[in-house]
Amino acid sequence: MKQILLLEEVAQCLLPLLLLYYINDIHISWWLWIILFFSPDIGMLGYIINPKIGAISYNIFHHKAIAILLFVMVFFIDNRINDYLAISGLLLYAHASFDRVFGYGLKHTDSFKNTHLGKLK
Repeated sequence: MKQILLLEEVAQCLLPLLLLYYINDIHISWWLWIILFFSPDIGMLGYIINPKIGAISYNIFHHKAIAILLFVMVFFIDNRINDYLAISGLLLYAHASFDRVFGYGLKHTDSFKNTHLGKLK
């Protein structure tokens, strides 16, 4: 079962990246895509304050529902910001799935290593 869930997260990581590849109307360079892909990890900075703030900020930047909300907003806003909302939502979703492939799930407030997927080693 664990392997099936792992494959599911890999697929959920690859699909948004493929969509970004095929709908890249903004035409930004690949090195910037890599930086943007890893940018949700800025949420870890909350751990500088304390584990509770860290967990909240990390979870905001790694929650798939927030990524979906950003993407869905594209259909309700009619202007140039749509491209950026779509890109942000897709990259956030891909990044959250990427992290979950490696066991980094949403965090509990007591410790960075305590996630919804279990304890990190």
